[in-house]
Amino acid sequence: MIMTKEKEMSVTPWEVSSGDGKIDYEKLVKDFGTTLLNEKIVKKLSKCHPLLRRGIYFSHRDFDKWLDAHEKGKKVSVITGRGPSEKMHLGHLVPFFVALSLQKEFGCEVFIPISDDEKFFVKDNLSYEKSLEYARDNILDLIALGFDEKKTFIFEDFVYTNIYTYAARIAKKITYSTAKAAFGLKPENNIGWSFYPAMQAAHILFPQFYRGKHLSVVPVGIDQDPFIRLTRDVAEMKEFNLDKPAALHAKFIPSLSGGAKMSSSDSLGNNLIYLSDSAKEVETKIKKYAFSGGRDTLEEHRKKGGNPDVDVSFQYLKMLFENDDSKLQKIHDDYKSGRLLSGELKMILIEKVNAFLKEHQKKREEAKKKIDKFVLKN
Repeated sequence: MIMTKEKEMSVTPWEVSSGDGKIDYEKLVKDFGTTLLNEKIVKKLSKCHPLLRRGIYFSHRDFDKWLDAHEKGKKVSVITGRGPSEKMHLGHLVPFFVALSLQKEFGCEVFIPISDDEKFFVKDNLSYEKSLEYARDNILDLIALGFDEKKTFIFEDFVYTNIYTYAARIAKKITYSTAKAAFGLKPENNIGWSFYPAMQAAHILFPQFYRGKHLSVVPVGIDQDPFIRLTRDVAEMKEFNLDKPAALHAKFIPSLSGGAKMSSSDSLGNNLIYLSDSAKEVETKIKKYAFSGGRDTLEEHRKKGGNPDVDVSFQYLKMLFENDDSKLQKIHDDYKSGRLLSGELKMILIEKVNAFLKEHQKKREEAKKKIDKFVLKN
């Protein structure tokens, strides 16, 4: 856990919070011992998703080695998972946009574990049946993104129980004190929760268990790095003799109101946009709740301009919805100069989000017919 008293920042696999809504990413890199993505790496990702080109994915472990392995014709893959405790929102898509982009650019396989067991363990009000229901619901959203059915492997822990054979071998090598220290386990946590670090490690190493030893990269939020560190230690154990998994770390997608991270803890759903939202719901949420970097009055905004660095609508365009760098730059400059108003910027985002969701919801229906082509069976 990383905490700073001045800013009340807490970043763990279970909690991300900051008193002022800001995350000190430089401190996280230093304290976690990760490496910033350098210009050489970013240049190799010039055709990839904006998340990889514009500094949202900013840190890594051995991703340079992953790229080198691919250039040498060696096998590489991507592994990133989903914990299904609800319907999906835009923030959940971040690692999957990256995984899809890497698959398209480098032709690699993608593995997607669905950790229905984790959410069942840690959510007191989530039933076993409901966790399975959410898992299937989330899988449809993932397939709808456009993954290659011949190179993508999705598996649910409660259904593809083969994963437990790997987790059991790993669990035997991890002491309770290690798991407790890494994940802040408490006496009141159920024992399923304490077992989950072994399952997470089994997920991360699954591409190698399934396809043999090779470099796999995990796109995750920086808060998930403790899982990566523990798994890298496990990989090198004599019992397994696997390659250390690489990692790509993302900054957090802010909530609509400008909070540090888009989170489903907002029970009313006003701070986030669900993939199932209607066009009207999207418009209402963005107009009413999206934090603005504009000035208090029209006259002041025209004179002094807005602040795109804190404006959530601009940040969403930068991270997710405007692929064209020149168009994004024009929006940035127009807003900063005062030529573009906050309401106009929000309308640009509304149109982009609704165009994406309209197509996504259509593809989600089509995904129901091909789900068996993606999901692994025992």
